[in-house]
Amino acid sequence: MNGAAAPRRSPVAFLLLVLVFTAPFTALDAVAEGRLVPGVPLSGLAFLCPAIAAVALTAREGGGAAVRALLRRSFDGGRAPAKAWFVPAVLLYPAVVTASYLLLRLTGTALPDARISLAPTLLLAAGFFVAALCEELGWSGYATPPLRDRWGGLGAGLLLGGFWAVWHWPALLQVGRPVAWIAWWSLHTVALRVIMVWLFGRMGGSVLAMTLFHASVNLAWQLFPVQGSHFDMPLVASLIAGVALAITLAEALAARRRRPARTGRVTHPTDRRKRLA
Repeated sequence: MNGAAAPRRSPVAFLLLVLVFTAPFTALDAVAEGRLVPGVPLSGLAFLCPAIAAVALTAREGGGAAVRALLRRSFDGGRAPAKAWFVPAVLLYPAVVTASYLLLRLTGTALPDARISLAPTLLLAAGFFVAALCEELGWSGYATPPLRDRWGGLGAGLLLGGFWAVWHWPALLQVGRPVAWIAWWSLHTVALRVIMVWLFGRMGGSVLAMTLFHASVNLAWQLFPVQGSHFDMPLVASLIAGVALAITLAEALAARRRRPARTGRVTHPTDRRKRLA
């Protein structure tokens, strides 16, 4: 065979390195007050850490060429075999959040009217895109493929989603989120990653698609009245977990249908004796 084998990636080393790089950002909130956006402390700048960890490990494993290949994944929309998949990648989560808003309205919950200004929304979307890209170069570009190869799509989603949720806990505590809210948010986050790993497979492993999905999650939360202050996390978590469950069951059913049926006839011992007589 010609050519060198592809370097073996280490998801465990990647996750440990993300934790190491995150520590200084977590401490930042203790020495400086401020919010990047409502509900996000200064330690939210740790969005840089997955990209830094992925680049560092990729450089060690494959050198500069491998790093450049990883960074080119930032705009790899051409990997998607069908561009129609960008519709759920961009609109699935906003649709769920819109459904939650309508349900709250129908049940009589007092909510302010949604007010969206174009210029601030575009700036917010651009910021969330950059942050999501830094994270997804690590979560999707580096860690998802080896985890999916080892544990399958569902296993990869649960494992990476669990880490992704826990990684956010210090920042959530720093802005005063109650433990019950964090528990619902964690369910929501794991379900999101299960959906994202599924979409990642459907879209040819596109990091750009996962970046757009990730950015849409943060943008929909901030645009919910008022700057996310009336966002009903238990309701949204339940809805998005339902979507993840439906996808998982549909995939399991499809895999069962693709499984080749056993058509061979089992030979009874008496039949065998008849043929030998």
